[in-house]
Amino acid sequence: MLNDTLANALSAVLNSEKIGKEFCIVGPVSRIVKEVLDIMNSAGYIGSYETQKVHGGSQAKVFLIGMINKCGAVKPRNSIKLENLELAEKRFLPAKDFGILILSTNEGIMTNETAKKKKVGGRLIAYCY
Repeated sequence: MLNDTLANALSAVLNSEKIGKEFCIVGPVSRIVKEVLDIMNSAGYIGSYETQKVHGGSQAKVFLIGMINKCGAVKPRNSIKLENLELAEKRFLPAKDFGILILSTNEGIMTNETAKKKKVGGRLIAYCY
């Protein structure tokens, strides 16, 4: 039984990236997984992805471009204030302005840079560099 679809999806993407595959199949796909994949696509870490319906739900075929060093879900998903966002960057990212943090805020799912511009905090759900 799957407990965290986001963690399973990011683990599958990272494992496929490490062994040099051109694409990977991620499933099941939830709304949060789709939004995180959209953010990773717009940041240039993955290529496009296609969702397809299967018997048990939906799957995504993610095309990899070889840009991910590490990605993963953050557990537990504690709240982060805007003032503490830089501490989270130091904890999860290897260097300043290298990689992205993905937050779930009351204005939607966004990266740490967008959250700083909009001056909102939220829950840290994933990272990628």
